[in-house]
Amino acid sequence: MRAWFDQAVGGLPRQFWLLWTGTLINRLGSFVVIFLAIYLTGERHFSQSQAGLVIGLYGVGGALGTTAGGVLADRWGRKPTMLTAQFGAAALMLTLGFAHDYGQIVAVALLLGFFSEAVRPAFSAMMVDVVPERDRVRAFSLNYWAINLGFALSAVGAGLAAKADYLLLFVVDAGTTLVTALICLTFLRETRPARPAARQERGAGGGMVAVLRDRVFLTYLLISLGGIAVMMQHMSTLPITMTAEGLSAATYGWVIAVNGVLIVLGQLFVPRLIGGREPYRVLALGALIMGVGFGLTAFAHAAWFFALTVVIWTLGEMIQSPSNATTVAELSPVAMRGRYQGLNSLSWSAGTALAPVVGGFTQEHLGNTALWLGCFVVCVLVALGHLISGPSRRRRVAAVLEPAPLPVPAVAEPAADTPANVSSR
Repeated sequence: MRAWFDQAVGGLPRQFWLLWTGTLINRLGSFVVIFLAIYLTGERHFSQSQAGLVIGLYGVGGALGTTAGGVLADRWGRKPTMLTAQFGAAALMLTLGFAHDYGQIVAVALLLGFFSEAVRPAFSAMMVDVVPERDRVRAFSLNYWAINLGFALSAVGAGLAAKADYLLLFVVDAGTTLVTALICLTFLRETRPARPAARQERGAGGGMVAVLRDRVFLTYLLISLGGIAVMMQHMSTLPITMTAEGLSAATYGWVIAVNGVLIVLGQLFVPRLIGGREPYRVLALGALIMGVGFGLTAFAHAAWFFALTVVIWTLGEMIQSPSNATTVAELSPVAMRGRYQGLNSLSWSAGTALAPVVGGFTQEHLGNTALWLGCFVVCVLVALGHLISGPSRRRRVAAVLEPAPLPVPAVAEPAADTPANVSSR
């Protein structure tokens, strides 16, 4: 056990653990997003459509924030971007808690989404900066574990806080964001590569346009988008399916809790399982496992069967997550890591927005069986996409990692092979 523990967490740099601690603290206080819809309709007495608009604008702000945050992380620096986003998000979170007018809430939600999500590309870029390539699978697995542990505990804490006073949700959320910002301010050092070295990097100088011209990276994001849209069905169409089978909301709650429990208990074992294997093959296998899990939902009618499907697709999610983060890190030129991380975050926002629209339409017009079998087909296509495009990504990674040749200084041709000339050569 001690050898496994050392292999799972040993040898990672101090700055990584500071980032990891900030992630855990921030996620422990992520109260507001979980209960925002309930707060707006129950406490502020807005309609469902009004609440939906607020949440949608929060998402729009997040999409803009990840894009801007990626650019700023490369141009301005990781640490300044993180500090600005975190202090801004803490202040806006308190502002949202005290806002009563609907127009104020709409405006603050848009800005809160922007600042809350702008930190992610800078955070991810800093993690890639400080963790050596050989340790990134472990590092991203540990960070994913912290995210899920914090989120699971925050869901419980948010329920208790909401019973006492909804304002407490906003205060605690702002407080944990502020603590994370203070950790960044006090302990973290800037890691953005020096500009002279950055200009020598492949693709540097082209800004976001250069990223959008990267066909290998955009192909990867497009393939991954299908998997994201499938995975996010557990938040939109899965509860509707379970309700149609006569199961209660409480039953859905404990069934979906299986996802978080599995990740917390098993994520630390994943690096040893997938270490040394080609990331694109791991991604393909993960997509297939997810497809089987979601596809079997078409045949589920009892709570235990739904829980079994969650177990299966969670296993696929667990092996995919660190491989996805590692792939994005490897495809990102050093000078543009922030931009690449920002575009990757944007693809997740797009997939999260796309999932309920496409899934809901399919469920309403074609039925549950077509929806879940369609998820299986999409995952099979995603797996094939990874296998087909994987070799090109591998060649691209080799090109990114290959050091640029040093310039050879011009020297005058010696007139004769004197002893001094011979020794200097």
